[in-house]
Amino acid sequence: MKTPAILSIEPPPRVLVTKIGFDGHDRGSRVIAAYLRDAGMEVIYTPPWQEIQAVVKLALEEDVDVIGVSSLATDHLIVPKLMLALRAAGLDDVGVVVGGIVPDADEAELLSAGVKRVFHPGSALDDIVGEIHRITRDTRSRRAATQA
Repeated sequence: MKTPAILSIEPPPRVLVTKIGFDGHDRGSRVIAAYLRDAGMEVIYTPPWQEIQAVVKLALEEDVDVIGVSSLATDHLIVPKLMLALRAAGLDDVGVVVGGIVPDADEAELLSAGVKRVFHPGSALDDIVGEIHRITRDTRSRRAATQA
């Protein structure tokens, strides 16, 4: 694996990398988690088979900026339920990205549900890092605006 580009945001982005549903293929999520860590981010990694409420609880407890959901089966289809649960918990400022095998029609549904970005197989790792930084800046701006 190549060395990631390290961009400066203080404090570093806090990213929850998880898999919801019954998809147990976690190699890609482990690679992404390690790369984000190497890029200077704080990464909270969960094992596969997480329930939506567990992810919401962890996002709240860990005060994350971004949640990355990995999907190699069709578990990305339950991400809209995750988005609703985040809103219900008052975490609608948390950015959500999805990575994995997502058909175009499903990608449109995810984006309309509020997902910030979908990364497909072969996405450049540095592009992922750059996008996580952008989403983190947006998340923190929204939080600051609501606290003012």
